Amino acid sequence: MSTEIPEPSDGPTPVAQLESAAMEVVRQLAASGDPEAFQALLRLSGTVGESLGISARNVAAASSWTAVAGAAGTSRQAAWSRWKA
Repeated sequence: MSTEIPEPSDGPTPVAQLESAAMEVVRQLAASGDPEAFQALLRLSGTVGESLGISARNVAAASSWTAVAGAAGTSRQAAWSRWKA
């Protein structure tokens, strides 16, 4: 895989750059006919699900559940119910 991810010593990495790199890697895994690539995608799916909850709680702590809801395109109550713990 040829996606280049900046080293931490390169300074702060913009979110858009990280998103682009992650999407490229996921697309490369999806295009593979290798069962190991499929298993990697399954593991990534679980990690992304867990990470959404962590990120939602971090955004809520730094701002509010209303901010989480706005980013997710849902109500504050739905966001809180889904990601509170």
